Amino acid sequence: QVQLVESGGGLVQAGGSLRLSCAASTSIFSINAMGWYRQLLGKQRELVAVFTSGGITNYADSVQGRFTISRDNAKNTVYLQMNSLKPEDTADYYCLAVYNNRDYWGQGTQVTVSS
Repeated sequence: QVQLVESGGGLVQAGGSLRLSCAASTSIFSINAMGWYRQLLGKQRELVAVFTSGGITNYADSVQGRFTISRDNAKNTVYLQMNSLKPEDTADYYCLAVYNNRDYWGQGTQVTVSS
């Protein structure tokens, strides 16, 4: 079992920045993949950024160059630095961890970008 606790969402104006945090209850060394997804109301959850087990980082095209995923292994925490935010980034953001072939999701944190 992996518990994920997200924080850092909020309301920001377009062009602003936010940093999301996702703290895992287990060492992230043992997690196969970890990252962030987002979901707009009535739409499917979509990939934002993720670390894979091979050490590869993947970003959605829509956030490439604006968002950066990073990790602090000592704190078992993954971050999502979001810069140059746009109104279309408004969504609920969810942390995902893939551990022992199971998906674990955080409770979600809301990001609202005003124009």
